[in-house]
Amino acid sequence: MKLWQKDTNVNKEIEKFTVGKDRDMDMFLAEFDVLGSIAHTHMLASIGLIPNEELPLIHKELKNIYKDIKNGNFQIIDGVEDVHSQVEMILTERLGDLGKKIHSGRSRNDQVLVDLKLYTRQRIHDTVIAATQLFELLIAQSDKYKNYLLPGYTHLQIAMPSSFGLWFGAYAESLVDDMIQLQAAYRISNKNPLGSGAGYGSSFPLNRTLTTNLLGFENLNNNVVYAQMGRGKTEQIVSAALASIATTLSRLSMDITLYLSQNFSFISFPEELTTGSSIMPHKKNPDVFELTRAKCNKIKALPNEITLITSNLPSGYHRDMQIIKESFIPAFDELIGCLQIAHYALKQINVKEHIVEDEKYKYIFSVERVNELVLQGVPFRDAYKRVGEEINKGEFNPNFNINHTHEGSIGNLRLVEIKNEMNAVLASFCFDKKDSAISNLLK
Repeated sequence: MKLWQKDTNVNKEIEKFTVGKDRDMDMFLAEFDVLGSIAHTHMLASIGLIPNEELPLIHKELKNIYKDIKNGNFQIIDGVEDVHSQVEMILTERLGDLGKKIHSGRSRNDQVLVDLKLYTRQRIHDTVIAATQLFELLIAQSDKYKNYLLPGYTHLQIAMPSSFGLWFGAYAESLVDDMIQLQAAYRISNKNPLGSGAGYGSSFPLNRTLTTNLLGFENLNNNVVYAQMGRGKTEQIVSAALASIATTLSRLSMDITLYLSQNFSFISFPEELTTGSSIMPHKKNPDVFELTRAKCNKIKALPNEITLITSNLPSGYHRDMQIIKESFIPAFDELIGCLQIAHYALKQINVKEHIVEDEKYKYIFSVERVNELVLQGVPFRDAYKRVGEEINKGEFNPNFNINHTHEGSIGNLRLVEIKNEMNAVLASFCFDKKDSAISNLLK
């Protein structure tokens, strides 16, 4: 079944190529297609295109289909092109001609648009939940290990004293900025395209504000042409936000693989969190973080992939958009999986004490000595030169008593301020409006 088919059968090779993986991707969109149809039929009844007495019958069966999807009892059968066709076919089988009425005032173009917006909106929510759990753990670990000193590096050369408090806290604050970017992407995803039809509206007096409210969108895409142009652009913007989180995770993973190696030996994990070698019995490999690094680097490529697919397309719908789904939809599960496994592993991290007392780290305290002299009234350049001479003559002796107190330093991590920033960003998502609208729609 194809919603667009008339009397001519499409060549099988052409059909196989054009459908591609779309049916598989549409399974991720199925529940959202039903939600869009419930809202759309509400609207059709409000403008007289569906009689009010028929609406409860349609909604009852749409909600039954929704339950089947949630329970894993829904599939797009062979010969049916996409999820939109499958839902309409089931409805028509159960209700006869009533099922054929739900497509009035719609095109598959704006059906997939609203499905993708609803899907993306929900998956952003899922991502925020996973990122917040990791954030809370990083804050807790930052506070727990705030007094554990750690060598700081520039150019991968030992530089200055750092701490595990600073290290954990840095990645926590990085997630705050990631959430700010994701919140902007969420606002763009949270606009209703439904009613744009094939991209040029409809001669029916559609009430797009009504479907916007029913689906809990923040606003609607005002211009129907731009609603269609938003496909691909929305995915590119959202994928850039996902890539920002992935950048934080991949960098954290790189640190962990370094710190876990014997050359650094700053941290360890329980043996059951590492893997071994088929020939080297001593190996404890950080495969979890190597795979996280690779998966996140793959996600970081996604915005560029979507940009290239959509480059130089004119306004209006183009089939090019279809293949974006194949990379975009799975990216959420991949990123959420990385966030969750990082949380699971970092809960069990073992941090080593007294690292900086090793002889090879003595010179990270050279700046402390320079600053000490400056506080005694020695000009900075003279102090710098004097400490350099002490090092060259082998006369430098480090002072391990660190007293950094300015904002964001070893002794003043500002964890409360970082948490407050994150809480403000999380509140700005207003997920409760979305959740409340969907709950009311399914009553």
